[in-house]
Amino acid sequence: MVRLRNIRFKYGSTYVLDGLDLDIEPGDHLGLLGSNGSGKTTLCHIIMGLLTPESGDVEIFGKRRVTESDFAEIRGRIGFLFQDSDDQLFCPTVMEDVAFGPLNLGESPDRARLIVSQTLKSLQLEGFEDRITYKLSGGEKRLVSMATVLAMKPEFLILDEPTTGLDEKTSEHLIRILLKSNLSYMIISHDREFIKRSTTRLLEMKDGRIRPANWSNFEL
Repeated sequence: MVRLRNIRFKYGSTYVLDGLDLDIEPGDHLGLLGSNGSGKTTLCHIIMGLLTPESGDVEIFGKRRVTESDFAEIRGRIGFLFQDSDDQLFCPTVMEDVAFGPLNLGESPDRARLIVSQTLKSLQLEGFEDRITYKLSGGEKRLVSMATVLAMKPEFLILDEPTTGLDEKTSEHLIRILLKSNLSYMIISHDREFIKRSTTRLLEMKDGRIRPANWSNFEL
């Protein structure tokens, strides 16, 4: 699904990604750990085409991606949960935010409303359709952001700090949703308990590269 080779990217004179390689296969449930500033979010943005690497190859769904049109082809197939919910929610109401993706993928308004209803219900957000987005709590915004991603019925999820603002009960519910889905996904989080319970392969970002990791190297 995703194949990165020798990716290099820097801010100023500092390389945050320096010869990074990554392979993500169908069915993968990946957890990615790393310290603040290690390049985890930058990696997500490169996969989505929001940042352009200085060098290296980005191949997604079997095709090398270089131009904006290349990445536009895959954004309906990869669901990306931004680290900050305010970067994801921009419409006045929850209904409009969650319906935005399906409508842009060609769904009819009636079909989009049905998708919104079903998606909100799956996240225990029944009745949120007419809620004003900016008035939601931080945890509610996080779940609505997740709804905007799931409503597009992606093949692969990239979740950047998905449990930010969520209480323990809601985090448990999100784990159940992920495990019951047929989706491949990569979770980036400092919530190691969440990663441990929702993923089957652990990676670590360090010194600009990704390497395999295991829980014996980390303490919860």
